[in-house]
Amino acid sequence: MPSDPLILGFDTSAAHCAAALLCGDRILASAQEEMKRGQAERLFPLLEGVLAEAGVAWSDLSAIGVGIGPGNFTGIRLSVSAARGLALARAIPAVGVSSLDALAHGANGPTLTCLAAPRDHAYIAGHRMAKAIAPSLVSIADIPASLAEPDLTCIGSASAPVAAALGAAEAAPAYPTAEAIARIAAGRWQDTPDRPAPLYLKPADAAPARDSAPVIL
Repeated sequence: MPSDPLILGFDTSAAHCAAALLCGDRILASAQEEMKRGQAERLFPLLEGVLAEAGVAWSDLSAIGVGIGPGNFTGIRLSVSAARGLALARAIPAVGVSSLDALAHGANGPTLTCLAAPRDHAYIAGHRMAKAIAPSLVSIADIPASLAEPDLTCIGSASAPVAAALGAAEAAPAYPTAEAIARIAAGRWQDTPDRPAPLYLKPADAAPARDSAPVIL
């Protein structure tokens, strides 16, 4: 087994199933499959494939990093639940990492991360910006002009329209999602992190039933 800590990062918060195994500063194995559905069936085979490729076992892991969103409601619940279960079974820490933080990892200067959301909206968050921008859901058509600042770079799936609205530059993420999650988790896992929890910035699409619940006799 490698002497450096082994961090398994994974994410199903978007239309993909992604994982990466980090040892020290090296990625030993990684995989990402694009899919709109089916992550529940594919996640564990994908994780097991990554571990097998690196020649390590579940018991060798030092910590787990997991994407907590924002993004797909069901996908976020899936990966967070899996990370909690694995961490509990192996008695190792699990670190929740925002998709917006993962996009910004390795970037320099003021950065606005922008993820596409339904109905022409975007999830955004600021990094190293003059004005603090907490993770939020905004209408792309109504992006506040006050977010613009010199040398601002937008990163993420909604970066094109947001950058155009703010007169900012665009850039690709420095790392694939799962690799960024693993690298961020590597810097946090020894600090007794809280259990991962979903980062939801919009309500679930499911609406409550209009009919009254049946009476239980």
